[in-house]
Amino acid sequence: MDVKDIRSLIKMITETDISEFEMESAEEKIRIKRGSQPEIIHYQAPPPMAGFPHAAPPQPSAAPAERAPEAPAVAPEKGKAITSPIVGTFYRSPAPDAPPYVEVGQVVEKGQVLCIVEAMKLMNEIEAEFRCKILRICKENAHPVEYGDELFIVESL
Repeated sequence: MDVKDIRSLIKMITETDISEFEMESAEEKIRIKRGSQPEIIHYQAPPPMAGFPHAAPPQPSAAPAERAPEAPAVAPEKGKAITSPIVGTFYRSPAPDAPPYVEVGQVVEKGQVLCIVEAMKLMNEIEAEFRCKILRICKENAHPVEYGDELFIVESL
């Protein structure tokens, strides 16, 4: 393979979203790799399983003279959570310059698109499963989400 062929290969790869290319023949082996940043993958640790003994918390050597006042219990939020069915990136609108699909306080109908979760270059529309009112949007636009993360808190109508 001559320099001209290698240049055309590099040009072809830079014009696409391919990050790595490898070609091997009997006489030569070519490997082209783009980008220097490693891909970051977020994992959520599973909850501890029941039945395993938990370590006792460390005991303080001296009892504190005064205890801090306990925080008031947080009232459970009214409404139902709409969660992410997949790991991906949360988008509130179909395009960066487009208005969001929904806003807080808006009433949405069953089947109406609420957001997009992008996973592996596929745009997955998340639709309302019932008529509801948006009480809270839990994620920021273009931020990663995990499976089961709350995307919206809604009130069923």
